[in-house]
Amino acid sequence: MKKIILTGDRPTGKLHLGHYVGSLKRRVELQNSGEYDDIFIMIADAQALTDNFDNPDKIRDNIIEVALDYLSAGLDPSKVHIFIQSQLSALTELTFYYMNLVTVSRLERNPTVKAEIQMRNFETSIPAGFFTYPVSQTADITAFKATTVPVGEDQLPMIEQAREIVRKFNSLYGETLVEPDALIPKNTVCSRLPGTDGKAKMSKSLGNCIYLSDSPEDVKKKVMSMYTDPGHLQVSDPGKVEGNTVFTYLDAFCTDADFEKFCPDYKNLDEMKDHYRRGGLGDVKVKKFLINVLNQELEPIRARRAEYEKDIPGVYQILKEGTEAAIKAADATLAEVKAAMRINYFEDSALIEGQQARFNK
Repeated sequence: MKKIILTGDRPTGKLHLGHYVGSLKRRVELQNSGEYDDIFIMIADAQALTDNFDNPDKIRDNIIEVALDYLSAGLDPSKVHIFIQSQLSALTELTFYYMNLVTVSRLERNPTVKAEIQMRNFETSIPAGFFTYPVSQTADITAFKATTVPVGEDQLPMIEQAREIVRKFNSLYGETLVEPDALIPKNTVCSRLPGTDGKAKMSKSLGNCIYLSDSPEDVKKKVMSMYTDPGHLQVSDPGKVEGNTVFTYLDAFCTDADFEKFCPDYKNLDEMKDHYRRGGLGDVKVKKFLINVLNQELEPIRARRAEYEKDIPGVYQILKEGTEAAIKAADATLAEVKAAMRINYFEDSALIEGQQARFNK
């Protein structure tokens, strides 16, 4: 069996460091690993419309932003297929068929759906498209016969529901769909980077994001305002590292080589943490170190983005070619699904011949 990856993002804004740590950096590693036969990266505009249906221009404008972030982060269109979800009619048709394989009560029990509904205050007015997201996600995954879906732990209930739908389909219609496995980030501590204000999650609406496209000045400004230890009022005070956003970011990004380059007073992050805990190390010094680390990480990303921004039609061509490859794969799966469900009337010559024979009696 081929090893195939399906992953992607909703185009609701520019991508930030949370996306980079949680998925983008890993995707680049996976594309360069040589372990996978195909990798499909989806810009999930149809899904984004389920809770942005009244603002389609927001989605339309952000498709190019997400594409630029993908390419600047290092995704290579010669190794992966970057495509736009809404352009694949097969996904919509598969979703419709899968609707019959899951109950409303099962969707209501999905922990991820429940959490997302609460976060968006949809308790009394849930858009049907949003409510049935686990079904459409199953269509996305199975359309490409994806064996692997990189997700955070909070998305595991979605993958399990997809597996349930696949098993139900195969038990009814015969072995047709591939049951996917989740791929959890290696660095679970930093798989969900907190916002600069210490909130549990980076959020565009909260304004606590550092974007991949931020300038060095933007990064400096945001880091200098970053949440640390509220009890660390003076340099001499002992400080807490746990829950300290600056150190969480250093856990995610810094290496021993960074200390040699930017902060030779310490050999590694453990030494810096020990000094902070016992007192005598100020927040400003730690933040300046983080600024250097982040700008070093982002500089090649900014440079690649600047080049791609010079040829926006070329970026759309990359999306078009990726979408064409995705359409071909999804249409092939849809044909197999319809054959398994015995609704491929015009392609089934045996059916037509058999019906003719029945009426000739």
